Amino acid sequence: MSLHYEVVFACLLRDDTPDAVLDALRWHLGLTPDRPAGLDGEERTYPLLSPDPDSRLPGGDFASLQRQSWGFTASGERHVWGLFSRNLWLDDMMGDLDPIMGLLAPHVEEPGYGGHFREEFDAEPTVFTFHAGTYGPLKL
Repeated sequence: MSLHYEVVFACLLRDDTPDAVLDALRWHLGLTPDRPAGLDGEERTYPLLSPDPDSRLPGGDFASLQRQSWGFTASGERHVWGLFSRNLWLDDMMGDLDPIMGLLAPHVEEPGYGGHFREEFDAEPTVFTFHAGTYGPLKL
């Protein structure tokens, strides 16, 4: 019997995040149907963060990527890309955290909390963080 995990990404990406990264995220989130040309079809066979309409998570799966205002600086309004996704993954998908986190880490605006995962019946999540263009150790 497989274990199921709630996987949550909640982070801000810099406004200058490359289009190729944003396109890959949009595909993974199910916001665009076509796999970007830069993603290997044999390595990335399906979108990892696309909401499942039949998810058994309370409230369901969710995916969002939007450019948002993040205050003002001396040179004007500051923007970031807000990423939030919540999905239910089977245990054999948990190895896919690494490539998603590797895609995000170099572009994270603020170091610190990046999301979490937890076995669906566990009360305590395992938090992951982003810092200095990389991410914290994953203890699966």
